[in-house]
Amino acid sequence: MSDYEITEIGGLDDWRDHFGGFAPARSRDGRRVVDQELTMQFIGMTANALLPGEEAGYWHRHTRVEELYVFLEGRGQMGLDDDVIDVGPGSVVRVGQNVWRTWRATPDGEGELRWLCIRAGGEALPPLPDDSSRDPERPMPWGDRA
Repeated sequence: MSDYEITEIGGLDDWRDHFGGFAPARSRDGRRVVDQELTMQFIGMTANALLPGEEAGYWHRHTRVEELYVFLEGRGQMGLDDDVIDVGPGSVVRVGQNVWRTWRATPDGEGELRWLCIRAGGEALPPLPDDSSRDPERPMPWGDRA
């Protein structure tokens, strides 16, 4: 058996229906902690959706974990230490250790702010993955599949 797992988080329009969080007291609508559903070892991921005008309501920072925010739809803002930046579809924000962060969907937004937050810690990644191997002779698995 290969070491992989699959879960379905639904289309972007379904994300607001998720209810979750890292602790029951801090769970909310529009958050799904995907790494609690899969056997994640080195990375974590949440799928998030905020209504226009909704905000995190807290600041946080990590001492060992860096986060990558990938914004897919909507308009919002992130507070990063003393800065406020605008985010929207295509914005990708890396936030390093010890940086205070918070976020909100702008009040005048036309739709939900939707993003993935990917968390990782540990060793620095090499510029070129040095633990991979290729097999150009192995046939592709698609066969007659469309």
